Amino acid sequence: MNDNDELLLDVHDGIGTVTFNRPAARNALTFGMYEALASVCERILDKSLDIRVLIITGAGDRAFAAGTDITQFRDFETPEDALNYEREMDRVLSKLEALPVPSIAAIRGACTGGGAAIAACCDLRIASEDIRFGFPIARTLGNCLSLSSLSRLVALLGAPRTRDILLTARLIGKEEALACLLINECVADPMSRARELATTLQQHAPLTMAASKEGLRRLREHTADINGDDLIVQCYTSDDFREGMDAFLAKRQPRWRGR
Repeated sequence: MNDNDELLLDVHDGIGTVTFNRPAARNALTFGMYEALASVCERILDKSLDIRVLIITGAGDRAFAAGTDITQFRDFETPEDALNYEREMDRVLSKLEALPVPSIAAIRGACTGGGAAIAACCDLRIASEDIRFGFPIARTLGNCLSLSSLSRLVALLGAPRTRDILLTARLIGKEEALACLLINECVADPMSRARELATTLQQHAPLTMAASKEGLRRLREHTADINGDDLIVQCYTSDDFREGMDAFLAKRQPRWRGR
């Protein structure tokens, strides 16, 4: 899908598979990969791509996607840089959420940050036993989620658990993921099960599935019609965010100063 083949698309018998293809970087997402995912969704939405079910996965066995590639943030200097990034993220996630066809996340290993946001937008999530899901930004980068992303997490996990994982910066493992219905199934081979499930979904009434998805999307979106730009600017333009990036890339503990 892009010049470096960092996002791959395969279509077979009406089932589309998107693969984040940076296994050496635990499939950390570049801006180009987000744009390529949005392009796939747009082609499904405008019916130029004939897909009845979409599967999203990560290459290798270490990660679905370990967030946004940190180097993508190095040039952020202004409030508009932060706002444009979060708006672009919401544009991509909104297109995935608005798909009229079922989407399945086939997850192995780390599913964090932007990767967790993408998985949260999928209709179903199938994971391996080593799933680690969350947003550890309170101990790594010092940025924050947009209100749209928060609303998606609250719809998926509930407000108490969302607050828990954001404040503690912990990652959800297999047992908790199953108990709180974050994942629908835990299996040895998520991709094999995702393909099996996709084959089943292909046999169901497409208009019924599309209407069900759109109704749920409208309910979720209605609760998220609040502006949170001030929160994004506060975090992304802070000294702490710059310190978080420097510490992450240097593989050391960040020294937070609250400013």
